[in-house]
Formats: sequence, structure tokens, C-alpha cells
Amino acid sequence: MYKVGITGGIGSGKTTVCQVFEVLGIPVFYADTEAKNIMVTDALLIEGVKSTFGKESYLEDGKLNNKHIAGIVFNSDAELAKLNALVHPAVFRAFDAWAANINPKVPYTLKEAALLFESGSYKMCDTSILVSAPMDVKISRVMQRDNLTAEQVKARMDKQMSDEEKSAMANHFLINDEMHSIIAQVLKLHEHFLKVAAGA
Repeated sequence: MYKVGITGGIGSGKTTVCQVFEVLGIPVFYADTEAKNIMVTDALLIEGVKSTFGKESYLEDGKLNNKHIAGIVFNSDAELAKLNALVHPAVFRAFDAWAANINPKVPYTLKEAALLFESGSYKMCDTSILVSAPMDVKISRVMQRDNLTAEQVKARMDKQMSDEEKSAMANHFLINDEMHSIIAQVLKLHEHFLKVAAGA
């Protein structure tokens, strides 16, 4: 099955774009949502987190001790890299299992991931889409959504790969700036993927 990766920086509106694809009948794997799920369901991952960050990484009821983990990884790039090294392979496994259960008549699937390029998961896809938007639009969206200041949003953005860096790796581009029609752009890509998938 033809697999399309889709990513975009914080505030780019990639989730909205994915919802348009879903309306067209294309299944979407939301990697970031799945990552939160497998942190408490994937036995191999749970064991890895406990051995790396301590048994207190999980509460008695089995939930993730977010405060404990955040206190370790948000202050250290090295510790964050350790966590990502555990989580990313588990998400890859979850994606493979999800894709294996998709109806074979579906022409293609989407894998939505904030860290599509950083994690290397784009290598599991046949092609990729970058959703982008002007900086001021992205900042405004995140400020409204997460009730943050512009400075707090910029600090988050600084931790992500820039759109310029992602552009060098992406195959297709969608501009979500509230001026260009997202539906028209998605329909154009959808038709393209249908043709490519039919010939694959």
C-alpha cells in the first residue's frame, strides 16, 4: 500500500489538513496521539522507560508520571534523545500493525507526525507532505489554542526543525495560510496520489 507521510511545524494546521483527507476516505495514523497511547500500553516501551528513567516513571495505576519524565527530559537534550530512542521505534511498530489492518482496497494511507523527518519515520513512507504557514499565523494559532504568550510559542518552535530544513526533505507542499484554499490543494494531491497508487 502506498504510504504518505505528512508533517508541519507547530501551528501549521496539519491536523486540519489530515481531516480533509479523512473526509475523502483516506485513513490517517496520528503518530503523536499514538505515542501517548503506547507509553502506557506497549510493554517493551514501558520496560525501557522504567529502566532508563526509573520505576517512578509510572504511577501506581499504570499511568505515565508526566511530571517526573518532564523534569528529566525538558532540561536535557541528551535525556530527551534517550526518550525519543525508546518511543520512536515503538511508534514505528504501532504504525506497521495499523497499516497491516487497513482494508487493501484503500488506495493510500497518511502518517501524520510532528517529527516525521527528525525521527526518520519518513523512510517508512513512499512520499511526504509538508504543511506550512507564515510565522505570524502559526504563532497566533498556537497562542489561541494553548493559551500561551508569543515568546512561549517561539521557544517551542525553536526546538523544532525549521520549515526551511523540512522543505529540503519533503516531496509535496501545502500552504495553510487562510488565503489559499486547503480543500483545493488537498484535492489536487489526492488525485495525484490516486494515480501513483494505482500504478504502484
